[in-house]
Amino acid sequence: MAAFLAAIGCGCSAHTASRQDAEPSSAPAVSEPSVRPGINDEYKKKDLNVDEWAGKFESESREIFTQRLAILAASGVTPGMAVADIGAGTGFMTELFSNTVGPSGMVYAVDITPAFLERIRTRAAQQRRTNIVTVLGKEDSVELPPGSIDLAFICDTYHHFEHPRTEMASIHRALRPGGTLVVIDFIRKEGVSRPWILEHVRAGQETVTQELIDSGFEPLNDPPADFLKENYLIRFRRP
Repeated sequence: MAAFLAAIGCGCSAHTASRQDAEPSSAPAVSEPSVRPGINDEYKKKDLNVDEWAGKFESESREIFTQRLAILAASGVTPGMAVADIGAGTGFMTELFSNTVGPSGMVYAVDITPAFLERIRTRAAQQRRTNIVTVLGKEDSVELPPGSIDLAFICDTYHHFEHPRTEMASIHRALRPGGTLVVIDFIRKEGVSRPWILEHVRAGQETVTQELIDSGFEPLNDPPADFLKENYLIRFRRP
């Protein structure tokens, strides 16, 4: 745990190399019923094919992949930051964050799927990235210590939160005062969105925004991210 905390707090280049750290975040246990039971079952399969998922996540037909550089710019990540990529998946945004924060920063790739984290660790080692740490999250906690990050990034993942109230409470604790929360998710509108989105995504932007405000975050009221057509990007601040 000491090494993990040192990697989070030192703000220097001598970070712990890519590793999984499942130390608890000291968050109190809170019971919250699942708002979408079973939505993450496919990621819990023992025979999960990571390469197959990489093909889905990193496809030119997926908007957030083709617009990843614009998303990176809009997120406001800068050198030296500690960034949590929450729901990191196969890690394509993790690697972009790693490039941007540089050797004085740190990226925490948080996911509930061990196989995804193993892929991120392997690629980080191959590419000699020493500023990536993988963290095995829980379905109601990101498992990061209090005040450990400057920016929390949640991309096409919020609708997978089964326990959004407790999950967001853990993110609120992990963010330093003044830290930024970035949420990207599907636009969900009857008569506009694809049937798959209407069935798969629990809530639209207005509901998500209100839930985040209720979780203690202040909206930054940025202009719409016009480079996204099927998704929205909203930013918040922890007061």
